[in-house]
Amino acid sequence: MKILTSTFHTKHNTAPFSQIRIEDYQPAFEESIAKARAEIDAITHNPEAPTFENTIEALDFAGQALDRLSSIFFNLNSAETCDEMQKIAQDVSPLLTAFGNDITLNEDLFQRVKAVYDQKDRLNLTPEQATLLDKKYKSFTRNGALLSEDKKEILREIDKTLAKLKLTFGENVLAETNSYKLHISNEADLKGLPDGAKEMARSLAKADDLDGWLFTLDFPSYLPFVTYIDNRELRKEMALAAGKKAFQENDYDNQENVKNIVKLRHERAQLLGYESHAHFVLEERMAQNPEKVQSFLNDLLEKAKPAAQKEFAELTAFAKELDGLESLEKWDGAYYSEKLKQKLFSLDDELLKPYFQLENVLNGAFTVAEKLFGITFKEVFDIDTYHKDVQTFEVLDFEGQLVAVFYADFFPRKGKRNGAWMTSFKPQYIKNGVNERPHVSIVCNFTPPTETKPSLLTFNEVTTLFHEFGHALHGMLANTTYPSLSGTSVYWDFVELPSQIMENWCYEPEALALFAQHYQTGEVIPQEYVDKIKESASFLEGMATLRQLSFGILDMAYHAKAQTIDQVKDFEKQAMAIATLYPDVAENCMSTSFSHIFQGGYSSGYYSYKWAEVLDADAFAYFQEKGIFNPEVATKFKDNVLSKGGTELPMELYKRFRGQEPKPEALLKRAGLI
Repeated sequence: MKILTSTFHTKHNTAPFSQIRIEDYQPAFEESIAKARAEIDAITHNPEAPTFENTIEALDFAGQALDRLSSIFFNLNSAETCDEMQKIAQDVSPLLTAFGNDITLNEDLFQRVKAVYDQKDRLNLTPEQATLLDKKYKSFTRNGALLSEDKKEILREIDKTLAKLKLTFGENVLAETNSYKLHISNEADLKGLPDGAKEMARSLAKADDLDGWLFTLDFPSYLPFVTYIDNRELRKEMALAAGKKAFQENDYDNQENVKNIVKLRHERAQLLGYESHAHFVLEERMAQNPEKVQSFLNDLLEKAKPAAQKEFAELTAFAKELDGLESLEKWDGAYYSEKLKQKLFSLDDELLKPYFQLENVLNGAFTVAEKLFGITFKEVFDIDTYHKDVQTFEVLDFEGQLVAVFYADFFPRKGKRNGAWMTSFKPQYIKNGVNERPHVSIVCNFTPPTETKPSLLTFNEVTTLFHEFGHALHGMLANTTYPSLSGTSVYWDFVELPSQIMENWCYEPEALALFAQHYQTGEVIPQEYVDKIKESASFLEGMATLRQLSFGILDMAYHAKAQTIDQVKDFEKQAMAIATLYPDVAENCMSTSFSHIFQGGYSSGYYSYKWAEVLDADAFAYFQEKGIFNPEVATKFKDNVLSKGGTELPMELYKRFRGQEPKPEALLKRAGLI
């Protein structure tokens, strides 16, 4: 199958997954890069004087076949990978990095871009065009266009090495996740574990031709184990295995990768004239600089730490009273938190799960989107997928016009990395008068169905689904001209607003009534459970906030100044000490599997989850004030946030929606910290 095009002869121009063979990718990448290079050369050597249209706009639409191919391949490398795909990823990543450098370090091309940029005030551009021009100019200046030739060569080498290191980091984490299995043959060891989790473990064992029960580090297997198993030694074994991923001095050890990535990022930033990697990254974020991020984190830390310490003391006292425990360790946290939650609220996941059948929750998310944004979701079976578990939907407006194609991939499997994420196989943009609609996907690792039960979600999985669906809405409702400004192509500390605001509907009785129905009886979730969900929403919120802040603090410690890292573990321990509650575990290290910052795009950006929480709490307060399905507020959110992508500065878009800048009080109040 030739995949050298941005257009396929398929329904809605969707990716023809089943027709693509693994051996097609490498030659397709080589040919697509050559094709994209020719398109760039045509812009560079255009004999006409540089204009916005023939240079800036042409650049944004160049290389579309390569972009399409990359999105298909790298999305599958996360969701459905194998050894051959990982090998191809290692081979093509340096080629793509070199091609990217060939563009940003192309002096003649930069001079054309600069010629347009220098006359921007006379060009009468729309806000979106002005943003595109600014971004294109900065994509050159921030990536070496102003460097001397010898420094450009150094930059190329750094970028090529970083591309490989990030891939290797992720492959090591996946390999370590897949390699650990805990096989239990004595049922007495499973005391405390709910029937659903037990049945899932039985299915996993069966799939491995084993008797008894099997547990893995995949979240739907791992979390119930450390939350419910009474046997403390077994909880410890499981927690230690999770905590030492890629920190075992074996072939998959990531300590040197961490050191090298941090070192090279710093060298790269300095080469480009920035004080640190964080200074480089944050120049293009709402937060602007590391000092502002540090101040933001410290301010929240000051407010959250007393609450967190108090909660930790209460949890420790509870564990001592219940089981005579003298010291609370990391493998005790989830277990005693759950027991305390049951005591305080008579509420636990096992009580709630029957009301959260996956299909109903997904339909609930669809109904919420329909009420707010006027779109409907229709499952279709004639769109190709890359795995039998993937569902496909046409997203339509009320006139029946296509808004987007939506893919949903919910269950863990061997070739899929842990966690949950949203991505796209094709962006939205307007070209030749045609509004090309996006193909958006969410990928999760939820509790799968068993022989006797459908997929029943924990409440945490429910909020995760709504979170990723919020990102998906940002992609699906995009309505911009240029692909590089469309959908989730926004400042990283703004991108979590659409996802995090959607989680709020999971706590509202009016929304829960739409989808929280008992999978056997059809009974709507009782009001007393809804009250308890709301009441328990800020349970141990101080500890949860401190944990999130500790990740943001660690990220900034790695990236905000030059680092000499002797031992990764020691560096991590020292950096996170200010926000640590549990005793240290010598065998564990979080950094070696901190994929968000060492593999994904969150380096110098982990703070954005908390930053966006301020935005989402403030934004949802507006919905609460006017009604959670208020059409006027929803339309303002759709028109000023969801559809606008990165066409204007985020704070301008936010103020246009909200009428004011966000206030942190809404977050602190929601978290019960004030």
